[in-house]
Amino acid sequence: MRSVEFFFVSVTLQICFLTIFILTLYKEGFTITMTPNHPGSPGIWQQIDQLTQRFEELGLRGNLDYDKFFVYSIVTHSTAIEGSTLTEEEAELLFESGLTAKGKPLVHHLMNTDLKNAYTAAMEQARGELIFSPDLLKSFNAMVMKGTGGPNSVMGGDFDSSRGDFRLCGVSAGIGGRSYVAYRKIPEMTDGLCDRLNSQLNAVNQNSSRQELYGITFGAHLDLATIHPWVDGNGRTARLIMNLLQFRLKLIPTKTFSEDRADYIAALRESQDTNDASPFLAFMATQHKKTLETEIANAK
Repeated sequence: MRSVEFFFVSVTLQICFLTIFILTLYKEGFTITMTPNHPGSPGIWQQIDQLTQRFEELGLRGNLDYDKFFVYSIVTHSTAIEGSTLTEEEAELLFESGLTAKGKPLVHHLMNTDLKNAYTAAMEQARGELIFSPDLLKSFNAMVMKGTGGPNSVMGGDFDSSRGDFRLCGVSAGIGGRSYVAYRKIPEMTDGLCDRLNSQLNAVNQNSSRQELYGITFGAHLDLATIHPWVDGNGRTARLIMNLLQFRLKLIPTKTFSEDRADYIAALRESQDTNDASPFLAFMATQHKKTLETEIANAK
């Protein structure tokens, strides 16, 4: 009998220590470990600086048509990461003319339309006052999930994923995948994330480097995807918030390429498993470099 009691006490203590560790992780954010040959080290940022100069010389930014179609591409890649089968050409027809792609599921059209509308709202938000709060995060997820979410009734209570409600149930990354944080911890963790983002934005000044500014946006992407506050739409919303910050900081938006989905997920998981943001920040730096290279090549 004593051995059974000892077992349960031991398990309880392990759960307590794990909970304290998780709370500390999300209050303080991820650590960053850089090495000289790390893909996120200064070498790649020198290349990004050169590519950014070339991008600016082409006069692409500020061209309304270019900006619009660039966002269309960002949207299409983001939804494709989550399973949408619409091509960039099909999404463009949908956005411009309301024409649906023959043989493609309705849900894929809704995913793209909703995310495009969320990006329109994000660009408008970036031009005005931007103060992060859980309600702001919920409002953007509600836009992302407008046509594909709905009411949910679970042991923890009722919530509506089309309204951006935080989940009231556990979720995991697929069958047998890692479990995300307990839903009871979400309000505190999102509060901490919003406080951190507001502090980082307030600290930005003319001496802030391009690498530092993109680091803020990539870190927000990682933190929100890791907290996983919603039952669905976490990835799309995390990428949207990253781009919202980039709009606000007047940075060239980073596209997360759907063809790199496996590497994207691997980088996320490595950072989450090691409590080290470096793998994800390094991966996103390569995605931004690829974004610039692709846009420059397409402009020629």
